[in-house]
Amino acid sequence: MTDTTDHAPGALAQCKLSVNEYAQPLVERLCRHANALKVAVRRDELGVRIIDAGVQAPGSVEAGLIVGEICMGGFGSVALRSGAVDGWPTWLEVRSSQPVLACLASQYAGWSLSASKEETGGKRFFALGSGPARALAAKEALYGELGYKDRAERSVLVLEVDRAPPAVVLQKVLRDCGLAGESLTVILTPTASPTGTTQVVARVLEVALHKSHEMGFNLADVVEGMATAPLPAPSPDGVEAMGRTNDAILYGGRVHLWVRGADAAARDLAQRLPARNSRDHGRCFADVFKAVEYDFYKIDPALFAPAEVWVTSLDSGATWHAGGLEMPLLQQQWLRDA
Repeated sequence: MTDTTDHAPGALAQCKLSVNEYAQPLVERLCRHANALKVAVRRDELGVRIIDAGVQAPGSVEAGLIVGEICMGGFGSVALRSGAVDGWPTWLEVRSSQPVLACLASQYAGWSLSASKEETGGKRFFALGSGPARALAAKEALYGELGYKDRAERSVLVLEVDRAPPAVVLQKVLRDCGLAGESLTVILTPTASPTGTTQVVARVLEVALHKSHEMGFNLADVVEGMATAPLPAPSPDGVEAMGRTNDAILYGGRVHLWVRGADAAARDLAQRLPARNSRDHGRCFADVFKAVEYDFYKIDPALFAPAEVWVTSLDSGATWHAGGLEMPLLQQQWLRDA
């Protein structure tokens, strides 16, 4: 497949849509129904609105669905599908008619935020920020490739952490986004919570888009994206919780992309995209993570992909299929005998 990313214009170069503006009604909905959604809302000393969606507050699956849509900048839908399909009772359905904008310009957890023990006055802090605030700061090289930078007066950042970020990190976010404290909302979603588990599994389409980008597929040719993945129960153990959410995508994720361009490129995308192309395929993610001594950068990047892929060319009408679900592996990990 020919890599077109070096000479093609950014996939979002002409995009005037604002992920921050579209996400704000969802943020306000989360705050307005905080009690019903089992989240807690407060203001910190900087005026930043902090939404606890699983640290001290219990959080909920419903909150996770909303946070998933917030992460997508309001340009995607995340919904539950019930029924014992493919051997699991509850699935997430994710859709977007702006998949590159929703998944890569907003949802992808690509903003590295950290603070040393000296800066925090205690414990070191590290998190990867996701959501619309990334597009205001545009600190990642990805934004130069996409040709996109948002402008807005209010913003929201999602952090998969089990404690609130220290003031030094929030000050950096405010500075890089050009915001006053009261204009920023930060949502805390530990993976071990119902909210966290749900919003991570809701990244099944984003995982496919990110892998497509890493493969050199022309993102401007991606038109529509649909995906499903099984929703596991949260685990109180952080590593196991992370393992379950990753496994849900790697072995239970099913993605359908509608694209334009040459049939050869669409067929190649379908063949190369599934997680089965990784040398680590077939092992639960928690075991892989432990084997590399908890160093993400030692994991085969090809593993971060959905289990099953369908790619449809809107130019020719042809569809290609590759990969397949590995539900027995998930059932072995998640189910117990009654």
